[in-house]
Amino acid sequence: MENNYDIIVVGAGHAGCEAAVAPARMGHQVLLITMNLTLVAQMSCNPAIGGIAKGQIVREIDALGGMTGIVTDHTMIQFRMLNRSKGPAMWSPRAQCDKTAFTIYWRHILEGIPNLHLRQDTVTELLLDNNTVTGVKTQLGRVIHAKRVILTNGTFLNGRIHVGEVNFSGGRIGESASFVLSDQLKECGIRTQKLKTGTPVRIDGRTVDFSKMEEQEGEVNPGHFSFSHTPNLHRQLSCWITYTNDEVHQVLHKGFEKSPMFQGRIQGVGPRYCPSIEDKIVRFAERTRHQLFLEPEGRNTNEYYLNGFSSSLPEEIQVEAMHLIPGLERAEIYRPGYAIEYDYFDPTQLHYTLESKVIRNLYLAGQVNGTTGYEEAACQGLMAGINAHLSLTDKEPLILTRSQAYIGVLIDDLVTKGVEDPYRMFTSRAEYRILLRQDNADYRLTPIGHQLGLIDNERYEEFLHKYEIQQQIAEYLRRHATQFQTLNELLVKRGTPSLTQNVKLENVLLRPQISIQDIIDYDTDFAQFLSQIGADAEQIINAETYIKYNSYIQKEEELVQHLSNLDNIKLPVDMDYSNIQSLSKEAREKLSKLKPVNLGQASRVSGVSPADITALMIVLRN
Repeated sequence: MENNYDIIVVGAGHAGCEAAVAPARMGHQVLLITMNLTLVAQMSCNPAIGGIAKGQIVREIDALGGMTGIVTDHTMIQFRMLNRSKGPAMWSPRAQCDKTAFTIYWRHILEGIPNLHLRQDTVTELLLDNNTVTGVKTQLGRVIHAKRVILTNGTFLNGRIHVGEVNFSGGRIGESASFVLSDQLKECGIRTQKLKTGTPVRIDGRTVDFSKMEEQEGEVNPGHFSFSHTPNLHRQLSCWITYTNDEVHQVLHKGFEKSPMFQGRIQGVGPRYCPSIEDKIVRFAERTRHQLFLEPEGRNTNEYYLNGFSSSLPEEIQVEAMHLIPGLERAEIYRPGYAIEYDYFDPTQLHYTLESKVIRNLYLAGQVNGTTGYEEAACQGLMAGINAHLSLTDKEPLILTRSQAYIGVLIDDLVTKGVEDPYRMFTSRAEYRILLRQDNADYRLTPIGHQLGLIDNERYEEFLHKYEIQQQIAEYLRRHATQFQTLNELLVKRGTPSLTQNVKLENVLLRPQISIQDIIDYDTDFAQFLSQIGADAEQIINAETYIKYNSYIQKEEELVQHLSNLDNIKLPVDMDYSNIQSLSKEAREKLSKLKPVNLGQASRVSGVSPADITALMIVLRN
């Protein structure tokens, strides 16, 4: 029986799967330990991947060589591109997935990697030697050694489930929680706190009256998450929209006296941006209704997820209120909604690599760092796995900046600011979101993935060819003029001034009313050129985005260059901020606690003012 590995990953959720696959593909012997191997990458909440900003993260994971996008493309049952009415920086892909197929496909990937070993067991203790992790001990009595350990325990650490006045231990409903491990880390000096999340009722679709709901179909031409060759989506399933009303709210109010949230039985802080239905009707008391989405959980099941109706109220209250919602008057449930309270670790005690500052060679990823969402977890797992690999090979760590990726924004936010409630990514968190579009994630990150060995040569050559085509399209539009008579009919139709002389096609495309498809339709030479170079729809649209937003892109790149100077000014690890009297008291306290690695990170700490940064620069200069 093997007792020695390079890396042990604890937990096979979305973070754990990515954390295990990456270093195994790069040549290390990896052991992935999880309580239940039939539930790897389980979609505990809604059966969807992507969404606003989350879709960008999945594309970044894929561009680096991660697997979440590939699994999604193989198991999706509906695809939509959100925010199309806004600029391309806001476009975010989202897919409904077949929940069971998603888990099965992930299991297929895990079992197909020779260096990746699987074990169904529960880790109860870390093996430590002088604040350095050397392995784990399991519930079944195995002592297993490793050079690096990655914890991705999700909501299982001291997890407790609440439904009304009923509560019991559990990591998910029907699954046991993990104890002892969290207490051990606390004793080692890792700060532990509690968060709360929740999930809604699951409904039997055979008992739903869909005629009373608004159908939400997928896109006519569904896209992909992966930049590799994945299957096209056929036969999409619809989601359905309905609403709560005053009667629903009144029934929910009846259950407040037995609510674990309002009666203080739940101490953890819930997600600010995905609140329970009882929280919503209190916080937004002026609203007479809230939108709900009924989402299918797969092709071969009648189970539906009622998105927007998360609750920990007593089951009878949940059902009574649900029966007052249009279309759900006779709905039967497979299980009630519930809240789960769990331990997480203060992420400001992590390095940018996601290695613990307290225990050497220990990495933390996913919800144990205070985040919420499959996508946020998966990208942390990927980065922890990559950095564990790099540390074993004595190479420089991979630290993505805020201008490189949403992943960089997320990790910087966690280690610099910490969390007060479950962290969820939004486009508004990224100050360089024009640079961090979903369409150019491969341009930003695929060279890094190729250098790491996670992107093979064939895929990298295809990537280079893709951007060569896009550059040719942009160059053609810059150099070639159009006969103004050809386009004037179109310009008048679009409500924009007609031309009096020939102009470059690029200048025509810069008009907001004109799309590249318009030029293709009206300029036969351009259409013929695209056919000759074999340009596909994605390359054409990406070229259009680059031209239309080039001036904004250049301005953001200049801003990045200006602000990156602060990130290049390193701060000594042993700097004694308490003795720098020119700093404010708050800055001294927060900088002493965080120990930022550079001035850029210090400048992003809440409570550290520009005057404090100037004072630090003077200290460093002296």
